[in-house]
Amino acid sequence: MRGVLCIGTTLLVMGIVASVAGINPPLYRSEGNEAYANTKKGAIAMSLEITSPAFSPNKEIPAKYTCDGEDISPALEWSGLPEGTKSIALIVDDPDAPDPAAPKMTWVHWVLYNIPPGATGLPEAVKPQDLPKGTKEGLNDWKRTGYGGPCPPIGRHRYFHKLYALDAVLPDLGKPTKKDLEKAIQAHILAKAEMVGTYQHNR
Repeated sequence: MRGVLCIGTTLLVMGIVASVAGINPPLYRSEGNEAYANTKKGAIAMSLEITSPAFSPNKEIPAKYTCDGEDISPALEWSGLPEGTKSIALIVDDPDAPDPAAPKMTWVHWVLYNIPPGATGLPEAVKPQDLPKGTKEGLNDWKRTGYGGPCPPIGRHRYFHKLYALDAVLPDLGKPTKKDLEKAIQAHILAKAEMVGTYQHNR
């Protein structure tokens, strides 16, 4: 009993000394440890961020970027790519089609992949020739490449701007749909960030 007490006292003293010295006690950090894995994953995911100078998160997208206006892409900015990022993918879609009160499908507005990790965003009204070198385009639900702005038939819709940091440069997928791209990136996602904007016809 005396030996057990002695060991316990020694461990307590060591813990106090380590705490005072600012040394964190070692933790079990096996990749198979769910708590560690979730903490690690969360730390990476929270560092990635996508924003737009054109509108604030969860606020209305200006008509300029919709079918009621010039229908041009808004400027986008991102930061916090995790270490090991080899390429970036971007998907913009609307899960509220055709009616937010009774959604039946997700309408895809923009698909880009193999954006180089050195890029920190996209300019307003970006044209294919002005995309970061190496960037490839997929098909939106108008069956064309490029950006198609919000054009909701009824109600206020949400537009998700989804940014993916990938650990690989994807092979040439031709002109993939959102579904094709999601399948291709599934095993390569290091982190994901989302920004939501909304829009409703003012008429």
